[in-house]
Amino acid sequence: MPRREVMRVLIVDDERPARERLRRMLSEIKDLEIVAEAGDGSRAVELIEALNPDLVLLDIQMPGLDGFGVIEALTDPPRVVFVTAYDEYAIRAFEVSALDYLLKPYSRERLAEAIRRARQAISEQIDPNQQLAPLLAQLTTQGRYLNRLAVRDRNNIRLLEAGEVDWIEVEGGQATVHAGDQAYTIRRTLSELEARLDPALFFRAHRGAIVNLERVQEVIPWFKGGYKLRLKTGVELELSRGQARKLRKLLEW
Repeated sequence: MPRREVMRVLIVDDERPARERLRRMLSEIKDLEIVAEAGDGSRAVELIEALNPDLVLLDIQMPGLDGFGVIEALTDPPRVVFVTAYDEYAIRAFEVSALDYLLKPYSRERLAEAIRRARQAISEQIDPNQQLAPLLAQLTTQGRYLNRLAVRDRNNIRLLEAGEVDWIEVEGGQATVHAGDQAYTIRRTLSELEARLDPALFFRAHRGAIVNLERVQEVIPWFKGGYKLRLKTGVELELSRGQARKLRKLLEW
């Protein structure tokens, strides 16, 4: 029987003891190489992009960029086994949508089973995006809105608080987040962002723009019964007639 290829694994957890425990347990599994460790989400994104591991063992609850933010910051996410100790709704979602999850504290046998499933996914060339997208969508429907956005600032990843965002536009297929006098690219579609952002705060002004309602200073009557939104920064955004009716109802003007 031919020897299996070595699976390259990245460990991501903000707690050093948790990383050390996981490393010890993984050392007992054959045909597996730990390529690196990361103690936070931003570093994890950097290492994933640089090393292209076969599998990432990814914690969820981390300061700054959490496990979901890591996935969202990547253009081509790798296979992921989530490692979690919180929120029963997330665990149930993993059971039906994610490649696998490990609930802390987990056993050696449970870890070995997760690795086995990962090997199978790799050998069968299962698209990780197809598995992760339903998980993120399910979390959204249960009230999990983004508190931060992972955006590109030249070659770095910058974390913006959702409340810092003035508006988001898409042009030529590229989404751009505007915050004050700065503009950052983000690797998400407007539809995805609209679904992940709090609808009490963010509103789809028209097909190509989402606006933070707390940044709107005026609603200005415009041509043929249309409107424009003037932001506190002075930027003016067209408000489609259909969306104007929705905004009128939302703001009760």
